[in-house]
Amino acid sequence: MSGTQTRTLADLKDLVVATQAATAEAAPKREPKRDAQGRSYATGRRKDAVARVWIKPGKGEITVNGKRVGQYFARPVLRMLITQPFLVADRYNQFDVYCTVTGGGLSGQAGALRHGISRALTYYEPDLRGILKVAGFLTRDSRVVERKKYGKAKARRSFQFSKR
Repeated sequence: MSGTQTRTLADLKDLVVATQAATAEAAPKREPKRDAQGRSYATGRRKDAVARVWIKPGKGEITVNGKRVGQYFARPVLRMLITQPFLVADRYNQFDVYCTVTGGGLSGQAGALRHGISRALTYYEPDLRGILKVAGFLTRDSRVVERKKYGKAKARRSFQFSKR
């Protein structure tokens, strides 16, 4: 791989298969967390965005704030980001997702939704935890915008210097 260490879904699947056997023996058995309707709930976060996610077995329909995912996230890159946990876990079009997303912009909301879907999948099927953890979907991306400091134009940018 190059210096940036870019990973494709195929690379992640190969990595998952390699670690699956080792984690199956060492990890304790976890119980699924489901409510009375058979759904699993999780919260995902990214930047200032917070996603509350419910998943249940279904046809693969994703509803975001009462809208279909294609309406809410118009950019294909964001829709691809959201479906990554299902593709890595080989559960594409097997779960319906209902979620509410608040805060941040569309990119942060898509990242929060991906994090929430990954966590909800691990609550519904605890065996998927190793796969999603190796792929990096369970880690909360803690990078947030740096605050503006006094005496500065932005967080670090100074005002333009004038000699006279």
